[in-house]
Amino acid sequence: MSELEELTRALPMVGAESTILDDERMAHVVGQGHHILSRRTVPGLQLDLEETAEAIVGKMTVQAGATIEQPIHLCFGLAHPTGSQRIQIDVLVEERATARVLSHCLFPVATAAQHLMQATIDVGPGASLTYTESHYHGPHGGMLVLPHATVKIGKGARYFSDFSLLSGSVGSLDIDYLVEVEEDGIAELTAKIFAHKTDRIALKETIVLRGERSRGLIKTRVVLEDEARAEITGITEAHARGARGHVDCMEIVQGRAHASAIPIVRVFHPEAKVTHEAAIGSVNKKELETLMARGLTPEQAVEVIVSGILR
Repeated sequence: MSELEELTRALPMVGAESTILDDERMAHVVGQGHHILSRRTVPGLQLDLEETAEAIVGKMTVQAGATIEQPIHLCFGLAHPTGSQRIQIDVLVEERATARVLSHCLFPVATAAQHLMQATIDVGPGASLTYTESHYHGPHGGMLVLPHATVKIGKGARYFSDFSLLSGSVGSLDIDYLVEVEEDGIAELTAKIFAHKTDRIALKETIVLRGERSRGLIKTRVVLEDEARAEITGITEAHARGARGHVDCMEIVQGRAHASAIPIVRVFHPEAKVTHEAAIGSVNKKELETLMARGLTPEQAVEVIVSGILR
């Protein structure tokens, strides 16, 4: 079986059809290690990517005023138990352009492998980008994953990011995102992670509201079981009149897992406002009892509650 087939077979683990790459209406890039296995572009989208010995490097540009009707699929991963992948990509969504990116990061058989992603994202004035990133690291817990990104949101622009890792083991995950928002811009960052065994998570997301009437939301949902560990840091700063931000973190802890949540809010203007809430604990006892009264076992009831949190 080819490396391309190995990766596409894993797409259902992140909720995608294994045939999506066959759809000629959809742009895509598939990268295994530091090799580009497949690519397709569409009108309004420019893909300039190249292979090097140490990384896949390049730029993706959505041209001014363009609306990319179908999602752009970025599929990166490793089809082998060991190996390394580094992605360095610049994403530019030009003025008044609109695009959706579905990023699938697939490591189905990894036992000792690493994935490093360094991205810069620039969403121009009046533009909109929705970036959905789904991970599957296989069952063995052998992945080291470091996604780092710097994002700039222009005047009146919108950026929606959704990270999920819900199946298999996490391994070691270290996320660091910094988002700066200009006047009337909006940024929403959502992360959902289910960790098991000895998984380790460090998640740091920062939104800096620089422009007047800018908006920001950081929403995190993490469930930990066995001996998993997580440290979640959500930072929002408001620097201008009318800026509004909120940090919302919830962690559910089961077994011998450990969790910490660090919401940090900073306000540098008297007419700005940032709020936060953080909750760490076990599943809600009343919800558990209600589900068990309907005939579910304790294990089934916990599964239903966890699924609702991570939905």
